[in-house]
Amino acid sequence: MRQRFGIGYDSHVFVEKRPLILGGVKIDYAKGLKGHSDGDAVAHAVTDALLGAAAMGDIGQLFPDTDKRWKDADSLTLLADVKRRLTAASYTIVNVDVTVITERPKLAPYVPEMRENVARALSIPVNAVSIKAKTNEKMDAVGRGKGLQALAIASLGGA
Repeated sequence: MRQRFGIGYDSHVFVEKRPLILGGVKIDYAKGLKGHSDGDAVAHAVTDALLGAAAMGDIGQLFPDTDKRWKDADSLTLLADVKRRLTAASYTIVNVDVTVITERPKLAPYVPEMRENVARALSIPVNAVSIKAKTNEKMDAVGRGKGLQALAIASLGGA
C-alpha cells in the first residue's frame, strides 16, 4: 500500500452572536468563530489535510465562500463529502491528527465527542482520530484570546 500525507491548517477570529462549533460539537463559550460555513476549524483543517494528501486541492476550491450553498454549512457534512471523493479515487484514510491552539475555552471535556464526530464523518474508527488542545502561552493574537488555530495531518493509503 502506498502512503500519502497531507497537512491542513485553519484559523478564525472569535465573534459575538455565533455558536462555537469544533469537531461538530457545540462548545459552551460566549463567542463563536467567524466564517462562511459554521466556522468549524477542526473539520476545516482535517478537510485540507485529506485533500492535500490526495493532491485534490483545498477546501476553498471545493466549497468556496463565494458560493451561497456553503453559507452556514455543517463542516462535518463537507468533510463527509471529501471522504466520498477519496473513496471514489481509491484512497483509504489511515488516520488524522489535529491540534487546536486556543487560550479559551478549555477543550479537554469536548475532545472525546469531537473524535467520535470526525471518525463518523470519515467512516473510520475513533482510534484513528486524535484531537489535542494546546494554548499559545498568551503569545500573539491567539494567545490574547482573539481567535484560534487548528493544524491537522492526515495519512492515506491506496491509489
